[in-house]
Amino acid sequence: MEEEIFEQRTDLTKLSQAVAQIKATIGSIVVGQLDTIDLLIAGILADGHLLIEGVPGVAKTLTAKLIARAIDAQYSRIQFTPDLMPSDVIGTSVFNPKTTEFEFKRGPVFGNIILIDEVNRAPAKTQAALFEVMEERQITVDGHQYNLEEPFIILATQNPVEQEGTYRLPEAQLDRFLFKIEVKYPTLEDEIAILTRQHQQKTAIQLTDIQPVLSAQDIISIRKQVRELYVEPKILEFVAKIIHETRNNKSLYLGGSPRASLAIVNGAKALAAMKGRDFVTPEDIIWIAPAVLRHRLMLTPDKEMEGVTPDEVVAQIIQKIEIPR
Repeated sequence: MEEEIFEQRTDLTKLSQAVAQIKATIGSIVVGQLDTIDLLIAGILADGHLLIEGVPGVAKTLTAKLIARAIDAQYSRIQFTPDLMPSDVIGTSVFNPKTTEFEFKRGPVFGNIILIDEVNRAPAKTQAALFEVMEERQITVDGHQYNLEEPFIILATQNPVEQEGTYRLPEAQLDRFLFKIEVKYPTLEDEIAILTRQHQQKTAIQLTDIQPVLSAQDIISIRKQVRELYVEPKILEFVAKIIHETRNNKSLYLGGSPRASLAIVNGAKALAAMKGRDFVTPEDIIWIAPAVLRHRLMLTPDKEMEGVTPDEVVAQIIQKIEIPR
């Protein structure tokens, strides 16, 4: 019996093959951005919503689209704008003269993978429409509750440099994103590779040519496998100490919530599974922590003026805590 349990827990073959295929698919079009791709895949396996931030032109939307294409599930894209209304996202009731009744017409948020482009361009009332759906995977309209089908993933992009026409996302909404993924400029070598590939390519790559690697049902079963990964009590204590320290750090005005603790553990489980392990190591926690915490922590005004980043504060906190072995 013990052998059967051990085999079941460690059989990550399908997961590892799928991850390798997804990376190969994205790598055939996007050069570099390896950490971004790892975090996107880990976020999907950990059943979390993802906020992708980067300057224009670093392939944020393209990478998110490729991830969506690699999964055979219902996909929709919403371009957030300042005049977007909540009903444009979740749907609205329309009067049907034939039946003399109101019928609910579902909005684009009813799907499996929802790409929200430039999420910080919509005002607070439209952002509020996402609160219920992101946390509870349901929508309430006119007293009726509509449940969304699993898997349900929101991939939201935002631009950190354009201030005009943008709105700061509420802390409660930011807390609902599992990771904030920062897409950096490519390295010199990657930029040369991008130019070389583009120059040698005679025909434009069609996203419709991308073949799905996983089905929606595959994602659900893999997530179940990821949730069952083993985490030692001392590693759970390590995570709790990190989060507790964020709440008592002089550089921070707002620390991590219990949701942040859960996000680190779930993200680390997904990362371990991607590496073919059925257990979480302290290195998984350390690698995943910045992506979980950078959008949840609020710096004190003086530290913000000094140009300190949340990632730097997280690194300092982890250095102070004894790493379990």
